Amino acid sequence: MYDLHLTKSYVPAQSDTVVLETTVGGLLRDVADRDANAPAMVEVDAGGETGRRWSYGDLLERAERQALALSTRYRPGERVTVWSPNNPEWLVMEYACALAGLVLVTANPAYQAQELRYVLEQSGSAGLFLVKAYRGNPMAEIGAQAVAGLSAVREVVDTEDADAMLAHGDRAPGLPDVTAGDAAQIQYTSGTTGFPKGAVLHHRGLTNNARFYAQRAQAGEGATWAHYMPMFHTSGCAMNVLGALQSTSRLLLFNLFDPAVVLGLVAKESVNKLLGVPTMYVAQLEVLQHTAFDTSSVKVGVSGGSMVAPDLVRKVREHIGCEFQTVYGQTETSPLITQHHTGEELDDICNSTGQVVPQTEVLIQNVDTRATQPLGTVGEICVRGYGMMIGYNNNEQATAETIDEDGWLHTGDLGTLDERGYLRITGRMKEMIIRGGENLFPAEIENVLLEHPDVSEIAVVGLPDEKWGEIVACFIKPEAGQTVNPDELRTYARQHMSPQKTPVVWCQVESFPLTGSGKIQKFALREQFLAGERRAL
Repeated sequence: MYDLHLTKSYVPAQSDTVVLETTVGGLLRDVADRDANAPAMVEVDAGGETGRRWSYGDLLERAERQALALSTRYRPGERVTVWSPNNPEWLVMEYACALAGLVLVTANPAYQAQELRYVLEQSGSAGLFLVKAYRGNPMAEIGAQAVAGLSAVREVVDTEDADAMLAHGDRAPGLPDVTAGDAAQIQYTSGTTGFPKGAVLHHRGLTNNARFYAQRAQAGEGATWAHYMPMFHTSGCAMNVLGALQSTSRLLLFNLFDPAVVLGLVAKESVNKLLGVPTMYVAQLEVLQHTAFDTSSVKVGVSGGSMVAPDLVRKVREHIGCEFQTVYGQTETSPLITQHHTGEELDDICNSTGQVVPQTEVLIQNVDTRATQPLGTVGEICVRGYGMMIGYNNNEQATAETIDEDGWLHTGDLGTLDERGYLRITGRMKEMIIRGGENLFPAEIENVLLEHPDVSEIAVVGLPDEKWGEIVACFIKPEAGQTVNPDELRTYARQHMSPQKTPVVWCQVESFPLTGSGKIQKFALREQFLAGERRAL
């Protein structure tokens, strides 16, 4: 842990480790040269059966062959979109694009034609790499619809067709010199509101952030990481892939997240590290309630992406039996901003997102005046450091609105810092509920209600109200076999919070609308309620 004694809500960059001028492809070469036989990847299909197993030497050989083929069809700096679930071909494309100097554009395999077309067109992609179908989504058909009329897209390639993937074009084969500051990926923010923006991320940010993450998680050299986070998200293709690479660890690459399948392979493959959004841990804990699995090999579980409830932290530590860390970040920062250390007190893990990762500054600003806030005072979380995006693709206005003239990236998230530099998230500025002129923070209300034994998952949003401007609405997924009792929960809320924070509207849900990265889409809940698709109890 950093021994900090802050006097205001500003954490300077910590220099306990350095930023290296590394690239995605260069790191793969380094690891393969150092230990070609080290296990790199185990394929796990949707049914939980293991398939291909590659060493780092195997992975480099496949990636270089693919990179040379791509170099004959694309110029360095061109963009190609990978639209696929987690599979070894995705992994190969990540490294091959990096080696060939191409910018990999990620896309959610659940997209429909209009969504995919938006990403292809906005990114200026010259190629689309896909699979024929996934979970009932006819991706080949959708891909054909999406590219119709897009002259920039020169080819659509089935990633499971080896001949098509390795075909050579008219250009002479050759791999360029790639530098740490070059664009590596365009990641489209999962976007709980509006159209997604494409954050252009460089090699330096992605590789160093993943290294810092792996070091702080202390999974150890040669560990086995369960990888079921989507590859199209930074948690998947950056934190997991590049973190495992830099600790010479083995990835158990799941095609699909199924909690029982994951738990069944934890013991069989001696999994040491887990990473998932809170909903994934909730699902695993539900399985463990009625089925016993040996999870003794797991050393650390990490979660973020949305609010991590204190009760969830305690249950993971108790039932999976591992260290637990929460993280906080954004796509635009490659992605991690804060992370817990191993061995921290339970109270700190439950009530904060940890301390800054190395070489990163964090500032809490007053939303109106942009003055630095006193310690413990809510304001906007701002970040500055090596991991910041190059900018939003073809969107100078949005970039200027996000990164100010002093180089601070404004996250749009609200939080506080204590004197030790521990960050606490209170909500998003756009999610903030203003009731009768008073600011209410959804995360605070959610944390309290998640302590109730009947509550499994929760989302708090603001609804329009003529008298108060906004009122508090609570959408709850109860624990298995339970139902939502508004009177009981209202009494519970009043016992633990001031009256204005107590929800007025209570809704029971069986499941939540989620973004591709597993975050609850609060705006969708709000719209569904206002449209009469969800009703209050």
